[in-house]
Amino acid sequence: MKNKEIKILLAAPRGFCAGVVRAIDIVEKALDKYGAPVYVRHEIVHNKHVVDDLKTKGAIFVEDLNEIEDVSRPVVFSAHGVPKTVPLEADKKKIFYVDATCPLVIKVHREAERHYKNGYTIILIGHKDHPEVIGTMGQIPKDKIKLVETISDANNIKIIEPVAYVTQTTLSVDDTKGIIDVLKKRFSNIKGPIKEDICYATTNRQDSVKQIASECEMFFVIGSDNSSNSKRLVEVAKKAGCKNSQLITFEKEFPINDIGKCNKIGLTSGASAPEELVQDFISEIKKHFTVSIEEIENVKENITFKIPKSLN
Repeated sequence: MKNKEIKILLAAPRGFCAGVVRAIDIVEKALDKYGAPVYVRHEIVHNKHVVDDLKTKGAIFVEDLNEIEDVSRPVVFSAHGVPKTVPLEADKKKIFYVDATCPLVIKVHREAERHYKNGYTIILIGHKDHPEVIGTMGQIPKDKIKLVETISDANNIKIIEPVAYVTQTTLSVDDTKGIIDVLKKRFSNIKGPIKEDICYATTNRQDSVKQIASECEMFFVIGSDNSSNSKRLVEVAKKAGCKNSQLITFEKEFPINDIGKCNKIGLTSGASAPEELVQDFISEIKKHFTVSIEEIENVKENITFKIPKSLN
């Protein structure tokens, strides 16, 4: 089959965003500065490859501060953010912590706090049980923030006005717009963010997929099952015209036979997936077929976030 040519349309930008780069850097710098082990509360980012690599360097991942066996060791909070109770608990236990919450998630936290202080009840558009949603809902009293996941939720929510809304940063831009439209019809004075909460990286990656998906017979997103932004990219590809779109986690059988039936496929990666996994995917296809690659760049990204001063 080596004489069969498959064209790969490679979306750009793809892969690591500035928040993910910063979070991984924080764990690595903490290990350099304080030595191993360094504890990390929750997966620093939602990618098994990244987590396993940090484990080999001395990171210990826990879901709860009670799991920390040596409270003299530093703990890093994941990029997704934490409820206010978590740093308070760390202070109580005298645990030194470094917060790797993405600055764009912190922006949503501050918005929710500001609305609450101004007397608003807040609607959070997001996915139940996602750590980012748990963190945002944990910024203000439970009775002052309500979760909306779907248009149906938006149509049925019972809430006392005045109302404001914030959103998870990794949602589908188009799906979220539909929910916001319903909320604006129901609550004419609803207050939204000055600048939308869905982050630049999520938007850019979704726009890149939209640009090429309709040309592809199959579309692949490299990412993890628990990565919200990666799963949204699969949904975006399907809606943009490539019904045969799927998430590649490298934990299932490689779909080489399906790829062999195609002439043109699309490829991108979620914001927490390292570029080497994209290149591994391409290398696997090259073992069986002649491959040509066209990289289609939608926009250039040059955003970086500073590391906490405690690690300098």
